[in-house]
Order: sequence, then structure tokens, then C-alpha cells
Amino acid sequence: MPYHWGRYRGLADLLGRPPIDEHLLGNVFFDTCVYHQPGIDLLLGVVDTKNVLFGSEMVGAVRGIDPTTGHHFDDTRRHVEAANLTPGQREAIYARDGLRVYPRRAAHLGAGAPSR
Repeated sequence: MPYHWGRYRGLADLLGRPPIDEHLLGNVFFDTCVYHQPGIDLLLGVVDTKNVLFGSEMVGAVRGIDPTTGHHFDDTRRHVEAANLTPGQREAIYARDGLRVYPRRAAHLGAGAPSR
């Protein structure tokens, strides 16, 4: 979806809808399971980090080691770490955003639900 962002913005404008960052992003989230640095960089360059959740997988969709990097395909944390983010943005992706989206989980963990 991030590479179609301009298209969605244009359609919203043509259809007289509110800007998508106001209309859509209150309820749409993206995960980090894109398996390569250019994908993470594109996602984080288009979508605000408040709409990105860390996509941790117990058994990834692509099991195995990437022959070009020597790392497991589903080792997505290393891509987030390599992205141009502040420590606060990383913390939001790794934890705060998920607790905001799933407030019952936050309550269960005793973390309290962050405000939306």
C-alpha cells in the first residue's frame, strides 16, 4: 500500500473525501514483516510510525536464510533497527503502538492503555 499512497490521496481528493491521513489512519495499521530493508524504509517514509506495529512472527512466512544477506528472512527487527528512526519511534513500533491498538492487552500487562 505505501507505494500507492499518492493514488489513494488523489482518489480521496477526487471523491471529495477527507485527506487519508485524517480519514483512514485512525484505524489502519501496518506491520514490519516485509523482509527487506528497502521495504521497511519505504513503509516508514510514507506511513507515520504511530501506524506501524512490530510484526513479530513465531514461525515466519518465509523460513530460511536469505542467501544475499546471510540472515533469516523473517528477522525483521534488524530492519527496524537499521531504519532512520529516533529511539522513541522505535519504542512506539515495538511496544506502545501495539498497546494502544490492543488496550485489553495493555490492561492485562498492567501497562495501562495509552491514549489514542
